[in-house]
Amino acid sequence: MFGVSMRTLISPSLSPFSLHLHHLPKPSLFSTVLRFSSAINNNIKSPKNSPRSAISTVKSQTTASSSSSPPQSHPLSFSPPGEIHVVVGPMFSGKTTTLLRRILAEKLTGKKIAVIKSNKDTRYCTESIVTHDGEKFPCWSLPDLSSFKERFGTDEYENRLDVIGIDEAQFFGDLYEFCREAADKEGKTVIVAGLDGDFMRRRFGSVLDLIPIADTVTKLTSRCEVCGKRASFTMRKTEEKVTELIGGAEVYMPVCRNHYVCGQSVLETARAVLDSSSTKTHDVVVASSL
Repeated sequence: MFGVSMRTLISPSLSPFSLHLHHLPKPSLFSTVLRFSSAINNNIKSPKNSPRSAISTVKSQTTASSSSSPPQSHPLSFSPPGEIHVVVGPMFSGKTTTLLRRILAEKLTGKKIAVIKSNKDTRYCTESIVTHDGEKFPCWSLPDLSSFKERFGTDEYENRLDVIGIDEAQFFGDLYEFCREAADKEGKTVIVAGLDGDFMRRRFGSVLDLIPIADTVTKLTSRCEVCGKRASFTMRKTEEKVTELIGGAEVYMPVCRNHYVCGQSVLETARAVLDSSSTKTHDVVVASSL
């Protein structure tokens, strides 16, 4: 008897008269919408020879009435986001070579490419990017990046161009804005190559500003011209102090940290000696003239 009572408590029998429908919660608006959507989906997936439901009849009437109405405007479509790849390093580390290799790899996949460099760089050729090994590739030589779209052709740029390469990027003041716009809003892949630091190991241009929005960052190194070890810095051989001084091996050389620190001390000492000797020479010339 006790066992029967327990079974009754655990699993009471439900007779038709024990269901109190007025106590059941009313279906929510969300569940109603879900059932309505499910009915529509089931009707769409049903075979062609199945009877048409009231929902499909209403839908067909709605479609017929909407066909006579004027077309409605659709929301603007945006290109899927592109990518930004940054290649940095000291002088003679192969930045342009790496850029050129990546550009040619994109071209082999059938993508439309274009390369830009600063018109300040006139060392080898004004209409091509040129590696230190002599490799060339045609490019747009521009004073800024904002003028590229117009010169390239707006329609050609928006609808056909896929990949943009930028060499000597440290010379472009509008680098950050151009790359962000091209990748985020226009779906372009942008490959940037440039110096991350100047001869004083300070940031050069706005190349480093791209790191927070870049997909990849590649830091290249060269070989120290003094000891042959890995070189991460660029030393200037001349006495000029300006940041932007275009030159090659006659002006710059890659060095390791040790020889950068030692070299700077040597250069400062040599300059001090030269300044002192020039001052003494000037004093002697003045004294002899008196």
